Amino acid sequence: MKQLILVRHAKSSWDAPLHDFERPLTGRGIQDAHLVSSHVSDQMPKTFLVWSSSAKRAAETALIFAQNLSFPIESIVFKDDLYTFDERKLEQIIKSCPNEYNHLIVFGHNEAITNFVNKFGNVMIDNVPTSGFVDILFESLNWNDIQRGTTQKVIFPSDLK
Repeated sequence: MKQLILVRHAKSSWDAPLHDFERPLTGRGIQDAHLVSSHVSDQMPKTFLVWSSSAKRAAETALIFAQNLSFPIESIVFKDDLYTFDERKLEQIIKSCPNEYNHLIVFGHNEAITNFVNKFGNVMIDNVPTSGFVDILFESLNWNDIQRGTTQKVIFPSDLK
């Protein structure tokens, strides 16, 4: 069995004239990331691998989750290739996870996340919002062989307000 948790980065700011990769979280984004991360501890496996897009908004979201779920920030692997909006690329990256890990958490971007969870989960989601959390379980021993799994839990900030 393989467990994949996908988290879309929290709400980011368009205010400053920055490259997309450098956009930081807004105040609301920070609050929503804290809100969701404080409600998912029961979904978290005891051991897991954490990957995050290197983009500032995804990295900041991963750091907030690390703080609230008490996992070391040093354990987060920042990957430039997770700065993608394409679900096929996201799929390739997830399928490259070493099989020694049964639990993977990925902090990334839309449209890739929404399209991935609709292709691989069994619950149709119109849009995974910012700070959205989706947990999918796969009946597979190999990441490369994952196919449609079972969506275990979906938590969006709007569900908690």
